[in-house]
Amino acid sequence: MGGLGFYQPAMAMIGLQFHYAVLAMFTRAALLHGMNTRVFVVYRQAIATLALAPFALSCKRRESFKTSLGLRNLSLLFITSLIGVTANQNAYFEGLHLSSSTVTTAMSNLIPALTFVLATIFGLEKIDVRSLRSLAKIAGTVLCVGGAITMALLKGQKLLNMQFLPSKQAFGLQGDHWLLGCAFLLTSSITWSFWMIMQVPVSSSCPDHVLSTFWMCLMAAIEAAIFTLVVDKDSQAWNLNSTLEYSSCLYAGIGIAVSVFIQSWTISKRGPLFCAMFNPLCTVITAMVAATFLHEELYVGSLIGALAVISGLYIVLWGKAEEVEGIKQEAQLNSTDQNDQINCKTDLEEALLSHVSESKIIP
Repeated sequence: MGGLGFYQPAMAMIGLQFHYAVLAMFTRAALLHGMNTRVFVVYRQAIATLALAPFALSCKRRESFKTSLGLRNLSLLFITSLIGVTANQNAYFEGLHLSSSTVTTAMSNLIPALTFVLATIFGLEKIDVRSLRSLAKIAGTVLCVGGAITMALLKGQKLLNMQFLPSKQAFGLQGDHWLLGCAFLLTSSITWSFWMIMQVPVSSSCPDHVLSTFWMCLMAAIEAAIFTLVVDKDSQAWNLNSTLEYSSCLYAGIGIAVSVFIQSWTISKRGPLFCAMFNPLCTVITAMVAATFLHEELYVGSLIGALAVISGLYIVLWGKAEEVEGIKQEAQLNSTDQNDQINCKTDLEEALLSHVSESKIIP
């Protein structure tokens, strides 16, 4: 398992979770400031498209760009962008607006379980209850999701000021629209799991991840704009009224261009489950950043949940690493068997030819 290249997908996904944590808190601040969620999605996708355009339309990709225009490619990208980007982003940011950044990052931890189920259904993940690797992936997924939900919902005692909380404050559930926000976040998790699964046929059909990301961002921008025009009749909703709103759109737009590319590349290397398993880290990072910079209290529930998330993630990564090694060993074994068969066949043919030659020489 040596070499830096083996760890690059994991390093990329860890960095991506820091981006998601900052995005959740930064965007929520802009939404509370009055920015329209649907307009934000349009601007975000448009900025991402413009950021990717120079790379997607470069000379070295001109031939690949023409190839990606096939009907099958565009159909896959359209479905993926409609469900996995447009629907996902609108549901995600609406849920973020109605709930909180902590609840949002916690609800996104349903993605590993949903992706695991979908990947198993579509045959992208193999489950063998007699295999320790499969049991590790199942146990790690359950532990990771449970830990993340514990972090968001269960408070318990304060870590620095050991006082029992009133019963009404034992769980971090506040706000009249919390349930509606959670419903939107659940929809977002389902559509994002679908996006991850769809990356397998998309990567096979369009191996250039820059091009596939560009097409998805462009289609999503058009789809989101049409949806916003239908839902929001007031033209004033398109106005950005503060530096916070402008900077939030810019950060989110460039961020999605980079994040979609990284996730597409990671899925092509390790599969959708590997990518999804890093989502719980975002909850841990959000809690740490909020406690450090926003002076939010840390509770025992947060500590227990964080430990469970990290443990579950490590268990799943171990199972995936063992699975990769098993596949490599099996491939090497098959290659060795084929070489042995070829050598045996060659030796047999040489022996037969030698025998025939001798029979011709001997009178």
